[in-house]
Amino acid sequence: MPDTSPTTYADLHADAVATLSRWTATSPAAAASRDRTLSLLAAGPVAMSRAHRPGHVTASALVLDPDGGRVLLCLHRKIGRWVQLGGHCEPGDRSLAAAALREATEESGITGLTLDPTPIDVDIHEVACQGGSRHYDVRYAVFAPAGATEQVSDESEALGWFPSDRLPEPLAHATAQLVAPALSALARRAAG
Repeated sequence: MPDTSPTTYADLHADAVATLSRWTATSPAAAASRDRTLSLLAAGPVAMSRAHRPGHVTASALVLDPDGGRVLLCLHRKIGRWVQLGGHCEPGDRSLAAAALREATEESGITGLTLDPTPIDVDIHEVACQGGSRHYDVRYAVFAPAGATEQVSDESEALGWFPSDRLPEPLAHATAQLVAPALSALARRAAG
């Protein structure tokens, strides 16, 4: 069993507080979720661990192809819906961005992914973890290299590239709202 003691997550907790405290939300709903997540983080580093029953912070990523015309989604094995890649923070993660990139790499099998370090969304949703809890999910834009080939992981039934304006069904709650801020992150990257 992994070490989930609060001290194990101290660096990650500090990063989460700093990241969300300075983040300019991409929507009113994201601002409300950010504020609720900061309140959860007042519990200390334990809020980064899935063992925290009131809820815990997770990290996910919407993966875009190089021109932003397609997004990579997984058909999640447990929930039976198409969703962005991501999941639980681990004791070795030092930042939310690093956790999101690790999850995207593990779940896609794609090497050479790059991440925009500014979150694109925060969403809170109910999950079955620990018999029922909440994910306070901090979401990022991740960019695949040209010619990337994905590999299905143990957590997915399937992976698929979909046009960013025609996402598949059934789609998980709040996945569609990631497209516009992810495309904005891609545009900033291209301009920078």
